[in-house]
Amino acid sequence: MTSFDRTTILAISLASLLSGMLLLGATIATAGECPADKVTENGQAAGATAHKDVTEKLLGQIDLSKEKVAVAGHHFRMRRLDIKPGGEVAWHSHAERPALIYVVSGTITEYSSHCAVPIVHATGELSVEQGGLSHWWKNTSKKPVVLISADIAGDPEQSGM
Repeated sequence: MTSFDRTTILAISLASLLSGMLLLGATIATAGECPADKVTENGQAAGATAHKDVTEKLLGQIDLSKEKVAVAGHHFRMRRLDIKPGGEVAWHSHAERPALIYVVSGTITEYSSHCAVPIVHATGELSVEQGGLSHWWKNTSKKPVVLISADIAGDPEQSGM
C-alpha cells in the first residue's frame, strides 16, 4: 500500500469517526455546556500550569499542507487522553487550535474563560472548543477519565488539550 493510500484511508477513517462522534453528541442531552445566563468573556481564571496525571497517546495525524485544503504548517490529529483521579489538563488556548473533545468514559470538570461557573462533562458528551476559548480541565471524580481529542495543531508535537 502506498503512503498516499494510507493517508487517504486514514483521512477517511478520521472523518468517519468525527462524523460519528458529532452524531452521537447531537443525540445526547446538552449537559456539559455553560448555562446561558453564565456565558461571559471573563469566566474562570487560568488554573493548572502543567499537566498532572495525564497520559496522551497520538492515534494519528494528517499533514494538512499535503491535502487539498493546503493549510501549511498545520496537522489534523486525533489523540486519546487518560486522566487519573485528581489529574489536570493545563490551561491552554484554542484561539488558533479548534478542537472537538469527546468524553469516552468518566466525568471531568472544565474551567472555561467563556463561563462564570465550572462545567461538568460526562460520558458521551462532546465539547466544541474554538473562538478564542481558553480553559483547563480537572478530574474531580474518583475514577479515571478517557477523552478523544481531534484538533488542528500548528505543531504536530504541541501538547495540551
